[in-house]
Amino acid sequence: MKLLTMNNLVYLKNVVTLTLDQDKCNGCGMCIKVCPHEVFGLKGKKAHILNRDFCMECGACSLNCPVHAIFVKSGVGCAAGILNGILNNTEPTCSCDDDKSVCC
Repeated sequence: MKLLTMNNLVYLKNVVTLTLDQDKCNGCGMCIKVCPHEVFGLKGKKAHILNRDFCMECGACSLNCPVHAIFVKSGVGCAAGILNGILNNTEPTCSCDDDKSVCC
């Protein structure tokens, strides 16, 4: 597992649980408004993901999507593990050794 620089807003590459169902999306733009890292954009009156790796799995997009087109496991996974390690001054870990179902 490689930790990338936070200057680029990328915590870990290719581990984010974020998914977007464009068939459900109504193009309201709420995900764009609430996302702290500009993960989403609008294209053809539908939201799309600009860069999944920018997602910090906070869950704001999913919680605020009125049509439930966005799914993210907030508070779990590798991004949360890295942030919790930093906040708690412990070794960053995503617990891959403990639970293979959420392993990056």
